[in-house]
Amino acid sequence: MKRLDTYLLRQFLNILAIGLLGFVTVFIVVDLIENLDRFIDNAVPIGIILKYYLFTLPWFINIALPMATLIATVFSVGLMVKRNEWTAMKATGISLYRISIPLILVGFVLSFISYQFDNNLVSWGHEKRYSIERKYQKKRSKQNRRILKDIFLQKKESTHIALSKYRINKKFAEGITIIKLEEGKLHQRLDAKSMSWVDSLSSWILSNYSIRTFNSYGVETNVMISEKDTLFSFDLTPEDISQKFKSPEELNYKELTKRIALLKENGVKTTRWEVEQYFKVSFAFTNLIVILFGLPLVVIKHKGGLSFGAGMSVFVIFGYYAFIKFGQSLGYKEVLEPLASAWIGNVVFSIGGLILLFFTRK
Repeated sequence: MKRLDTYLLRQFLNILAIGLLGFVTVFIVVDLIENLDRFIDNAVPIGIILKYYLFTLPWFINIALPMATLIATVFSVGLMVKRNEWTAMKATGISLYRISIPLILVGFVLSFISYQFDNNLVSWGHEKRYSIERKYQKKRSKQNRRILKDIFLQKKESTHIALSKYRINKKFAEGITIIKLEEGKLHQRLDAKSMSWVDSLSSWILSNYSIRTFNSYGVETNVMISEKDTLFSFDLTPEDISQKFKSPEELNYKELTKRIALLKENGVKTTRWEVEQYFKVSFAFTNLIVILFGLPLVVIKHKGGLSFGAGMSVFVIFGYYAFIKFGQSLGYKEVLEPLASAWIGNVVFSIGGLILLFFTRK
């Protein structure tokens, strides 16, 4: 069996490498065709374009890995079926369950690698890629975000700023909370319904705001509440918000945990951030789940199993991606809890894969 396991794994890893290279190449070519006009319109140098795709490469590898894993599972087992090796193994008492053991172990390893890859290289690549977009792609595009949500900024270690929503084009913010500290203790808190930037005055206009002052014991000493528009200057510009703000894709799991804690401390809703945090873990297990689905696809039919499995694998992977995105949208809209929305796709497809594996002739 060790020799059989080695034979199967060698075949699986070879197909995995070829599939991964093929999918990543397709992603790069398609993305380049889609963004070519933006690169030309903004006169982006070739060297910057190469850097852009170098930083994007980890993300392409991460999303292509489950696809390549499913293809490798289907073809490594399917080729054994096509060459009648599967029939010989069944005749000697080797079941599909036994064949699945090395592939499932590889699925766990790939899931762990995917998690580490996402938290170390993918988030870093997103940060570098978005930095290039903000610097070189000034014209409007589909990828340039017009509205930022759940923003938290820190200025000079003593001022904490939280914004629930910020419109980049209009330089308009909603749900503002500004906290000032003195010697690590709360000194002043400003809450405002909205604020807008005035270029000619280099200042913000606040609407419906309140300012509370506290003494060293944390006792409120003064309160000022106003519903009128008031000119207000502090150490924050629109560039600080649009350039220093990082999206969830630019943060790893540990950084997301810290960001969520800071946002909650300032009373900012963190639903979207929590969904992205849980999704970083759940997506890594995609590699294991597609193996569970791929194993029975090629043995479920006596004839044409490889063709059937290859066709079904395409349906499964795109159906799976659509389902997990649907789960994410339910989490963003607070229809489901963040944890449930991130894992619902994994749970449904895991159950489906196990049922399919159970009812397949072994």
